[in-house]
Amino acid sequence: MKTRLLFTLAMVTALGANAIAQNPQPQTQKPASADPYANNPDAGKTAFPMAAGAGKDSGATKTAPTGAINQGAFDPATWKYGPAFNAPAGAKVWNPARLKLQQGGKVTGGTVFGATDPSTYCAMANAGYDFIWTEMQHGQTDWNQAARMWRTCPHARAVPGARVAYTDEREIQHALDAGALVIVVPTVDTVEEATQARDWTYFPPLGRRSNGGGQAFDAAMWGGVPGGYRATANDNIILVLMIETLEGLKNADAIARVPGVSAVFAASGDLGNFTGYRQGTPDYERAINIVHDAAIKAGIRLCGPFAWRDRPDFTCFQAGSETAAIGRGVAAELGSLANTQGQVEVGPFALKKPPQ
Repeated sequence: MKTRLLFTLAMVTALGANAIAQNPQPQTQKPASADPYANNPDAGKTAFPMAAGAGKDSGATKTAPTGAINQGAFDPATWKYGPAFNAPAGAKVWNPARLKLQQGGKVTGGTVFGATDPSTYCAMANAGYDFIWTEMQHGQTDWNQAARMWRTCPHARAVPGARVAYTDEREIQHALDAGALVIVVPTVDTVEEATQARDWTYFPPLGRRSNGGGQAFDAAMWGGVPGGYRATANDNIILVLMIETLEGLKNADAIARVPGVSAVFAASGDLGNFTGYRQGTPDYERAINIVHDAAIKAGIRLCGPFAWRDRPDFTCFQAGSETAAIGRGVAAELGSLANTQGQVEVGPFALKKPPQ
């Protein structure tokens, strides 16, 4: 048992304990909360001078109190959004992936597809990528597992991100409240879907994200960023919409113009899947160029697979998975010694003879 335990600890160290050590986290953390009245020491003693009288209709729907910016009858269409959550004057971008994207640099996302162990995630996050594309559309990872990985090394070189399953409030806010700084949304077909993705990604007034708390607000993650997380989140989150279908191609120009969209992704695999053509054929290349043109006309970034890093105007990329990275790393490390196992003649490791 002792030998097995030592072996397990050694494997964890090899996978990423060094990365975790570079980003030590407190052993215990206070529960995160976005509630401004949490732990109010004056609870029960606070006066509410503008509160409606007990049992009385205040008339607030038709009449604003003295000093209110929004006068007249209440109307959401004309409401002037207040300054309570304005970013401080001169606030700077603190998400390095967002800054690099804005500057036109080539942004890379390493894919964590099946791993749920924090040491593997942290090894990927410190391997050199700009963000980690945690696969929540096709992978089997759940949000508890993703949140645990992200909070283990939140300040690794690569910021946490996720490809969610769809343009859904629950999916996107689970990712953001757990600390994601990059949101990738697949199979966006219409402006309505693009708007939904935008709405759930950003706080008001740009979007409709709820101020619900979560570990993203904790000081160990983004709670201590300059200007505060709530006030600066909209300026630091990246929203990438994937064009994968014929409907998405038809509406690509309008999708790319939705305010808040950081980039559109020309989905190399599914554009082949939905068009019926392979890369290199005229029909396939036309589809990719439609996405390219939409990004250029909208003045946003253009994303694709890492293999397209030299394709004109592409500046953000999805790189390979953790299993592919391990394979490439081992091959690079071993060089000519890779796959030089002993050739036994019997047993399960014997070379299989071709059928007669």
